Amino acid sequence: MRYLTEITDANISYCKELMSIVDEVRHLDGIKGNFMISEIEYIAPATSHHEAKLAALIIYSSVKEIVEHQQYVFETLWNKSISAEKRIRELEEGITTHYQTKVIEDPDDVVKAISSLVANSNELCVCLTSGGMQYSYNHFSEIRKKILEKQKKGEHKGYRYISNITQDNVNLVKVFLDTGIRIRHIKNLPPMSFGVSDKEIGATIEKMEGGRMVQSLLLSNEPAYIDHFHSIFEELWAKGIDAEDRLDEIDEGTDLTDIEIIQNPRNGIERAWGYVKKSQYEVLSIFATPNAFRRQMDMGLLQLLKEATEQRHVQVRILIPGDKQIKDTIDQAAKVCPLADFRVAEENLQTRITIVLIDKKDCMIIELRDDAKDSSYYAAGLATYSNSKSIISSYASIFESLWKQNELYEQLKIHDKMQQEFINVAAHELRIPIQPILGLADILRSKQTDREETRYLDVIIRNARRLQRLTEDILDISRIESKSLDLKKESFNLSEMILNAIAESNTQVAKEHKDTNLKLEFIDSKEGRFIEADKNRINQVISNLLSNAIKFSDEGTISITVVPNTNEIVVSITDSGTGIDSEILPRLFTKFAAKSKTGTGLGLFISKNIIQAHGGKIWGKNNYPEGKGATFGFSLPLHNQRFEEV
Repeated sequence: MRYLTEITDANISYCKELMSIVDEVRHLDGIKGNFMISEIEYIAPATSHHEAKLAALIIYSSVKEIVEHQQYVFETLWNKSISAEKRIRELEEGITTHYQTKVIEDPDDVVKAISSLVANSNELCVCLTSGGMQYSYNHFSEIRKKILEKQKKGEHKGYRYISNITQDNVNLVKVFLDTGIRIRHIKNLPPMSFGVSDKEIGATIEKMEGGRMVQSLLLSNEPAYIDHFHSIFEELWAKGIDAEDRLDEIDEGTDLTDIEIIQNPRNGIERAWGYVKKSQYEVLSIFATPNAFRRQMDMGLLQLLKEATEQRHVQVRILIPGDKQIKDTIDQAAKVCPLADFRVAEENLQTRITIVLIDKKDCMIIELRDDAKDSSYYAAGLATYSNSKSIISSYASIFESLWKQNELYEQLKIHDKMQQEFINVAAHELRIPIQPILGLADILRSKQTDREETRYLDVIIRNARRLQRLTEDILDISRIESKSLDLKKESFNLSEMILNAIAESNTQVAKEHKDTNLKLEFIDSKEGRFIEADKNRINQVISNLLSNAIKFSDEGTISITVVPNTNEIVVSITDSGTGIDSEILPRLFTKFAAKSKTGTGLGLFISKNIIQAHGGKIWGKNNYPEGKGATFGFSLPLHNQRFEEV
């Protein structure tokens, strides 16, 4: 449980109390709205509400896309926040931050302000014109050296530059690179130069030709400005070309890369086909959708690929997102062009662009405008051509990653299938000898009078039953993961089932030599409660939860309560044991979540899936600070099923 809020003097006491309850609390300035998000659900007030009062209406959703979007929103805010401890310390020690934005118009004061920005930084990102680089070299060389020394010692996160690297500033760029600054090239720079640290930003619209002094500088420590300029820098940095590659281009005389926008879809497609016809050794392509590939098949693309592979021995690799007809499509394509390599990518790979890379020299990117059209000329939109090394190498890297990922995924599916088959066979084979072992051991024990031999038989029976439970758990896991966990619903007395489970658990207590002070009790105001569910599966859940409670309790009382609500019935099991380990709590109902020396950590995972298959929910929590031990509970919906009290 993570909470994000704005911690102030007014709510600091509540926040401290909250910190003792949940896993982590953080502070973020300016939070205006409330919402809660889990792995499957989202909830938020739909109306404005007064302090400390419930909202009159809420917005609720379990739609996967909405939940994932809100999870992204939360994580974005979380990453911008600071720890509650730090914020509370600031408030209690009277530490305040004064935000201000100002314009400095004296050239000497500008130099001082920039020097201060650099000196006080823990991270520095700078976007400069060519003249700006000369200005930086003229005025900030010494302070830059000190920052780079701090970086080497691990006391500074780094110094990054973005600029337009041309023949005119090559020597200056090399000087900066030699000092340890990372630089990237952007052809079309923003209309201003700026530097942003973790604390301040400084920006100017002056071009600083020849290192001319800056006459006017915008300086601010406002978080909004810092975040804004940081995002601009990171976006430019992601699109930039490493300075070393750019210098190589200039040295080789290939720095004038072409990037061309082709407005007419027909011209764009014909241009792409033309490059395929001229290919010498390699054609790589990622299609936007299966239909995009089929339209190209209808236009004769496979004939072009066949000529390339058979006549010029070109290596052709094609990635196509999957759909229901994709296997037939691939089979048809392979018959026409057997030397090309076609692979089916995951269906979620579908995008709005088709990428074609030819001989790692030419790149065509074709936009998908309407996938429902029959003709590629009407389905396609803009096309972009580039021979930029950085663009081509980036797309080639993406292609190779997806290609290998597809190969590994296919291998993994085969491995998973073989593993599942082995587990099923092994579990079923284990079942066969367990039954006669238990049956014959029980017969021998009933006839045995010797105490020592009886003890040996008890050990055999106990371990055979343990192996039997493990076998059933493995088979249940297999059914859950293959989505074949079937429910056989019937009407039964839930109270009677719980009493029977308690009776069996009392036997467990006696056999495990538990302290006689450990007591099991059932709290219910009615003699019987009939529900409609899978009787054996619900009994399995209750037995699992009871067994866990006994395992971690040496004394006290284990209580089972049944409480019916309007739309559901809730079963809770409360113990007085050691409680749930803090390391286990976040992954409580996942597979193999256990710190006990006995048990596999499968019981709670199986129980969770059984309850969810009934449309219910299951949970677990520690009882402290109110008491010791833990409480596990589950709910079963009562709508659309018969429920009686007798």
